[in-house]
Amino acid sequence: MLVDLVQVTTRDGFRLDGAYQAPTAAPVLPLDALCLVHGTGGNFYTSSLFDALAERLRALGCGVLRVNTRGHDGIAPRPPSAAAADRVRPMKSPTSAGMICGPGWTGCGSRRGRAFGLLGHSFGAVKALYALAHEPDQTCVCVVALSPPRLSYSAFCTVPTHSCFWKLTIARKHSCSRGRRPRSSRSRCPCLMRFPPRATSRSMGPDERYNFLRFVGQVPCPVLLTFGGQEVESNLAFQGVPEALQAVRAKHRRLAVDTVAGGDHFYSGVRAELVARVEAWLRAALV
Repeated sequence: MLVDLVQVTTRDGFRLDGAYQAPTAAPVLPLDALCLVHGTGGNFYTSSLFDALAERLRALGCGVLRVNTRGHDGIAPRPPSAAAADRVRPMKSPTSAGMICGPGWTGCGSRRGRAFGLLGHSFGAVKALYALAHEPDQTCVCVVALSPPRLSYSAFCTVPTHSCFWKLTIARKHSCSRGRRPRSSRSRCPCLMRFPPRATSRSMGPDERYNFLRFVGQVPCPVLLTFGGQEVESNLAFQGVPEALQAVRAKHRRLAVDTVAGGDHFYSGVRAELVARVEAWLRAALV
């Protein structure tokens, strides 16, 4: 497969890599390029979920820009960029949505065509929504958010006190009270992530700054949010989220919510259905 390797440099000097895949057919959608943003610990070249989406998008005449964010893979070079140190923050960049992975990616994507969109998975979906809600970018015409977790402290507090979330929180408070530096931990509640203490307080703290339910209604362009039926049933980060989004839809008429029956967090076994629903929404939303 032929790709154009691309890279951008963040303001603090860290290089991020990606790859652009050109369309394989004449345009069908009014969309020139879509930027695919991976989740926690992922990268631009190993996602089989993105493979399926990219193949169909290219066949529809849409270019695909697959990129690394500052939270790619599982190592932490200096300056820190690994999932453990990852966070979302405005970069005050002319291409403001580029803050999802450092300034530049949206500029790189928009140069591939006039109509440019974002598609993120998991925490990458949260980043995409956060970016456009806090610093709208006129070059971005749509957002597809696949399984963004609800990082809500108040929701997590509904878990019984013996849960892993409370064990993690109490253990870190105990270490801090003894003057110890708490270690990074791998938590399966509310979702499988590896966070250091500060990252945990940022992502799951009482201020709920990354609870996308609080800002998704501020995204100025059409938004599609999808969830897997299995994760909605069994994972606290997704339980009740599709229902909660109905209140947002009343004020944001260009917001769509879709649950794929039988789908897990990576849509295993139902990817053809997911791809078909994303395509149908793009055709309807970008007319």
